[in-house]
Amino acid sequence: MIPSLRLYQLLLLGMGIGLAIAFIQPGALGLALLITLIWDVAILGLAIADGLRVKGSRVTVMRQPLSRLSIGRDNLVELTVKTGSQPATLQIRDYYPEAITATPETIKATLPANATETLTYSVFPTQRGEYNWGSLQVRQRGAWGLTWSDWTIPQAQAVEVYPDLLGLRALSLRLTLQTTGNLRKANRLGIGTEFAELREYSMGDDPRLIDWKASARRVSEAFPRNRPLLRVLEPEQEQTLIILLDSGRLMTAQINGIARFDWGLNAALSLALAGLNRGDRVGVGVFDRVLHTWMPPERGQAQLAKLIDRLTPLQPTLQEPDYLGSVTTITNQQTRRALVVLITELIDTTASAELLAAMARLTPRYLPFCVTLRDPQIDARANKPTQEIDASYGRAVAIDLLNQRQVALATLKQKGVLILDAPANHITEELVDRYLRLKAQGRL
Repeated sequence: MIPSLRLYQLLLLGMGIGLAIAFIQPGALGLALLITLIWDVAILGLAIADGLRVKGSRVTVMRQPLSRLSIGRDNLVELTVKTGSQPATLQIRDYYPEAITATPETIKATLPANATETLTYSVFPTQRGEYNWGSLQVRQRGAWGLTWSDWTIPQAQAVEVYPDLLGLRALSLRLTLQTTGNLRKANRLGIGTEFAELREYSMGDDPRLIDWKASARRVSEAFPRNRPLLRVLEPEQEQTLIILLDSGRLMTAQINGIARFDWGLNAALSLALAGLNRGDRVGVGVFDRVLHTWMPPERGQAQLAKLIDRLTPLQPTLQEPDYLGSVTTITNQQTRRALVVLITELIDTTASAELLAAMARLTPRYLPFCVTLRDPQIDARANKPTQEIDASYGRAVAIDLLNQRQVALATLKQKGVLILDAPANHITEELVDRYLRLKAQGRL
């Protein structure tokens, strides 16, 4: 049993009563001590009784089995609590891994009698891997509020932290909505290269897409004769998307508490999902000094599950990446035209000379696309006005880094390479949107 704040307050009250008696009647010191002793014994007896009552009506707490957690996301953990015949005031602490932060750290709740409630807290992993959850520590306050009954419930469980699976689910739902119903027709109208269907012309449609021959041949009474038919085009399918993910030295840097490689991995899987959803063949390679992981292009949603299982255990290394060697290996295996997306980081034209040469080698046979993950803290440092000398030096360095970066990106663009330079924590959304636009424009 653990004493509560109320118990300490009552014991202090007894001491105060004794002091008051001794102050009013200086000769009654013995009486004051006796009254204080009787008060304290009575309060302690009530506290013991309160604690024994709690033991007879302890709540039951069970953590729901944890599924795969997503890195860089708030993942909910659910605890099922059943109360007995008495209302319960609880404090519950779950022994989650030290490498993971939780909000709140201690769950506090007051539940009615004979109830079953679900309490939740969120965990935020910053590294992939397998982690062990420990026991649950539960404290239940007595009905009189004098003591807390404290005990642990064994709930050991091993949980794996994966890339951003929650983001993949949200993206999958978004892509599905874009390809079904009226939203599908609105998005596909007038974009793409493959013929999908004919429909009636509506106000605001592009007149260049009217099929005059089909309109002239139409004899069906289901359509008014004064409304022409419109060709609906959709992006071409069964194209090839190759994603190369750098796992070298620059990808080990931490951005918002998460390695740059993990931001790139989340973006690569989201891009793969978008490509598979649009009917493309998707392949992924991961490299540092060598192309150590390669999954050839395949179609279908089963490919995404293979990619997640194969890529999740990978970690970045402190080796310098071999851009030329990796690109050469890919081009030797992939002979047909493809969109080759390289997710990496660059510094300037000198330090990234091999990257520039490797991307230039892909043109014009392939469509090269270089995606770089910028550190938002450098942007903030460069854009923050300063008055102190030390801060001004730091801002000058940040501005110079960004300028050198822009020169390198401009060099890539001049060589015919598509570029996307965005903060690492926003790269996924921008990359998927850019890919969908490329598909719609028929750039592949």
